This record gives sequence, C-alpha cells and structure tokens, in this order.
Amino acid sequence: MINKSLICGLLTVVVLGCGCTEKKKEAKPDMKIVKLETTMGNITIELNEQAAPVTVKNFLGYVEEGFYDGTIFHRVIPGFMIQGGGFTAEMVRKQTRSPIINEANNGLRNDRGTIAMARTSDPDSATAQFFINHRDNGPLNYVANVNPGYAVFGRITEGMEVVDAIASVKTTIRMGMKDVPVESVVIKSASVVSK
Repeated sequence: MINKSLICGLLTVVVLGCGCTEKKKEAKPDMKIVKLETTMGNITIELNEQAAPVTVKNFLGYVEEGFYDGTIFHRVIPGFMIQGGGFTAEMVRKQTRSPIINEANNGLRNDRGTIAMARTSDPDSATAQFFINHRDNGPLNYVANVNPGYAVFGRITEGMEVVDAIASVKTTIRMGMKDVPVESVVIKSASVVSK
C-alpha cells in the first residue's frame, strides 16, 4: 500500500529543492565598485566584469597599483565625454602596460554615464586611459564589419553631477593637446570599494 504522507513529503522536498536551485542560478555575482576621488568630487563606478572581463581586469590592475592617483582628466568635451587616466598635472604621459583586446562587441553601449576605454585608431590599443560618456554616443558603439567601437566596461552609479561639472570646465591647448582643462581636474585617488 502506498503511503500518501510519504509521497507528499517527497514532493515537498523536490519542489523546495527546485526553488533553491533556481534562486542560485538567478543570483548575480557581486559587482566590483571603484571610487574616483577627484578635485571636483567623487565618482562611483560599477564595473561589468561579466561583459568585459579583460577590460575590467586591466582597469582594476591600474587602480590597485595606484596608477591613476595624481592623473588628470586631460580631454574634456562637453556634450561628448571626459577622458582621463594617462597624464599627470604637468602633462607628463605615464608609462603603461601592454595594450588589451577590444571588447566593444560585448553588447554594452556608449550611453550617458557609462565608462569605456580610450584607444588609438588600432582597435586593440587601449591601455590605461578611459572616458566617461557625457551623453549617448551611438557612433562609438560596435557594429559588426563596420565599426570596431569603444569598449564599455561599467557605469556611473553616483557622481554624474561631478561628471557634468567636469564637462563644463574651461579648456585650452596645452603641450599641443586640445580640450585640456585650464585648471587641472585631478584624480586624487582611485580605489576598489567593493569586490
């Protein structure tokens, strides 16, 4: 004879077990968070390691070694982007590691408030310099067989008002470079605040 209470108990275990398994699958990995302390305020960045693993690892390496501390936002174009991470306030270019592959085909878009890697005309030339999109910049997105794009690897979660303030500073030409702030906007420190 079949024991009904035993069957009900087994079904309950199976259903609860399935529920627990599903929750584990849905759980997102902890996002890595970096804080930039600048002379104009703080900017908090959530990094998307799942979409851009090589780029995030590269960026975190520079953050953790203190590379960005004392660098400036050396290219500021309102309604476009603010770029930093490569020069000191004296406009001395910092020595970087080898370039990384371009992960612009990761599905992330160069929308307002995202952070992406700066590079030369060679798609795989990004090293340490990055930029924060001040508006939606569709022309910077990856398009297969048309545009290699610029690799987005995170988004600003706090401090977009600081980005807006930086984007509005007065700029000039220094050392042959255009769009350099007249008064240096310095990244005092860059640190990982959550792993």
